[in-house]
Amino acid sequence: MQSFIEVSKESHFPIQNLPFGVFSTADKTSPRVGVAIGQEIVDMSVIQDSGLLSDVSGLQNGVFEQPSLNAFMGLGKPVWTATRRALQTLLSASESRLRDDASLRQRAFVAQKDAKMHLPIAIGDYTDFYCSKEHATNVGIMFRGKDNALQPNWLHIPVGYHGRASSIVPSGTPIRRPCGQRLPGKDQPPIFSKCAKLDYELEMGWVVGTGNELGTSITTADAKEHIFGMVMLNDWSARDIQAWEYVPLGPFLGKNFGTTISNWIVTLDALEPFLVDGPAQEPTPLKYLQESSKSAYDINLEVSLKHSQASSFETIAKSNLKYMYWSITQQLAHHTVNGCNMRVGDLGGTGTISGPTKESFGSLLELTWNGTEDVPLKDGTTRKFLEDGDTLNMTGYCESSEGWRIGFGECVGTILPANI
Repeated sequence: MQSFIEVSKESHFPIQNLPFGVFSTADKTSPRVGVAIGQEIVDMSVIQDSGLLSDVSGLQNGVFEQPSLNAFMGLGKPVWTATRRALQTLLSASESRLRDDASLRQRAFVAQKDAKMHLPIAIGDYTDFYCSKEHATNVGIMFRGKDNALQPNWLHIPVGYHGRASSIVPSGTPIRRPCGQRLPGKDQPPIFSKCAKLDYELEMGWVVGTGNELGTSITTADAKEHIFGMVMLNDWSARDIQAWEYVPLGPFLGKNFGTTISNWIVTLDALEPFLVDGPAQEPTPLKYLQESSKSAYDINLEVSLKHSQASSFETIAKSNLKYMYWSITQQLAHHTVNGCNMRVGDLGGTGTISGPTKESFGSLLELTWNGTEDVPLKDGTTRKFLEDGDTLNMTGYCESSEGWRIGFGECVGTILPANI
């Protein structure tokens, strides 16, 4: 399938993708729903108002004029799928209705460079998981030793914690270095200071499109009917604050100061061709976590860094979502098995995604082995943890046999000095 919109081979946004986001422009400051293709944004409110989506059953008027995707997502998967297919037809090179209407094209397309992107969803709740076996093993060895790397429950349940939804921000939003309590040294009392071990976590997020009633649950088989799509996610982490506070109840101030997500949500429909088998699970999970079909995604992931004196980004890690032990459908099934009700716009994070080799480790904590080693940069500088002025960019994409990419765009954040 080809579009009449020019799309380069390197673009994350061919007609095979069509991710959803929320944007505004200088001449129309109210945020509304858009879809990315090439370097353009399709203003979905204009497309709907023109009548070109009238054949989509169940699509309600005005859902694309909202400041979030929640109203559209709440209509359910049949509407998501039908809308995407209708838009693919409208954007195809062989379809004339939009292609040959110069006036409509002028109103319907906005250059991405001229748009301001907003958080694409109104997030009520955020849960972050810990589902990469390589990451959990690395951290366990670091702090407990090889003989006790994985906790006894890890191979039986997707471990997670409740995060902070209010501090989730869209790509491009600066992140302030946090302050809190930390231990300055062994056998010393805690002090209040700025974080000295600021880190990133390479993650992906999954977005709940339709939820479940309180007291009911979602099965692994039905989970894809409830997940609208996925985003890149950077769960910024203050490792020294986290190390002091996490016993006995887990992450708190070391995590809740900021989480960055990409501006575009890639639908599960677009990712479907890239489903693969995940890692073998041993022991066999309990019945409610068992899956009978492919549930991992072959998504190439990359982390790049640019410090304040550098002229360009430099890749420091590469990984892949297919390495993750517990799938996103297992995560959702486990989250609801006790009757917990998910709601439209809820966000789940995968946890740090690390692979089997050092270059595929998804955090500086692992790449530097808790600061005992350096990450060398091309200009001779090094990093143990993030410094003020550093900018992180996370990207992810699937690559087809035909050479086009299904990607997520950028997930960028720059570290600002602490307020201390």
